[in-house]
Amino acid sequence: MSHQLIPTKHSIPLLYATEEQKDPMAYVKLFTPDSHWTWYITEYSPEEDLCFGLVVGLETELGYFSISELQRMRGPMGLKIERDIHFMPEQLSVLKKQHQ
Repeated sequence: MSHQLIPTKHSIPLLYATEEQKDPMAYVKLFTPDSHWTWYITEYSPEEDLCFGLVVGLETELGYFSISELQRMRGPMGLKIERDIHFMPEQLSVLKKQHQ
C-alpha cells in the first residue's frame, strides 16, 4: 500500500547509524503525486517518528522530517504523499545527480 509511508518490513538504518558513511543508501522514496516534492529516507527512528534523508523541493538538501507530518500533508490538488513501491535502494550521490 503506497499510503503506508514506512514499509512494515524495512531495513532502514536507525538515526545516526550512517553518519560516518561517505555515500549512504536511500531505502525509501516518498513523493507528492501532484507536485515536485520528494523525500528519500536514509535513516529512521520509529520511536521518534523521525527520518533523515534527501529532500527535493524548493532546494535539494539533506535534513530531518517527521513521518506523522508527512502523513498530514497534502499536495496542491489535495493528494496525499505516497511511497514509491517500485523504488530500489540507491546511493545518495546518484540521487543528488538526478536532481541537479
